[in-house]
Amino acid sequence: MKNLAIKRFLSLALGVVVFLSLASVSHLTHTEKEPTELNKINWLTIEEVQALSEKEPRKVIMDVYTDWCGWCKKMDKTTFADEKVAAYVNENFYAVKLKADSDDKVTFKGQEFSKGELARALRVTGYPTVVFFDESFARFQPVSGFRPADDFLELLEKFNQTEMSE
Repeated sequence: MKNLAIKRFLSLALGVVVFLSLASVSHLTHTEKEPTELNKINWLTIEEVQALSEKEPRKVIMDVYTDWCGWCKKMDKTTFADEKVAAYVNENFYAVKLKADSDDKVTFKGQEFSKGELARALRVTGYPTVVFFDESFARFQPVSGFRPADDFLELLEKFNQTEMSE
């Protein structure tokens, strides 16, 4: 009789442990969800954006990142995956991703750069950095550091409504 009670207790305890484990895994997968098509920024290359800007000028944001940057990854998973941020960016800007620790070549304003050289030319000194450009790429402003979605959306709105001074 004692063994049966112990077995029942152990089965119940094991069931509770399994349930709690599954619940915590389910919670994790729902809090940091992968971007879907509805909340995905339309990232383009710098060359694509320059060509599009000739036909339909828009302000540009450039996410300058590295693979080893933890805050860059967090910004991708949270800020850039936020539905409001993605919708606002896609409606009002062209968006570029630039991997700053890459030697791959890009052409910007008629000059060839490695991606790292372009990041340095744009005064990027830390990661993540978002560089804001006017419609003609004549003026730019780097803004360093991680920004949560609400703060980043506010920054986007202010930049979109501001004329950049020379």
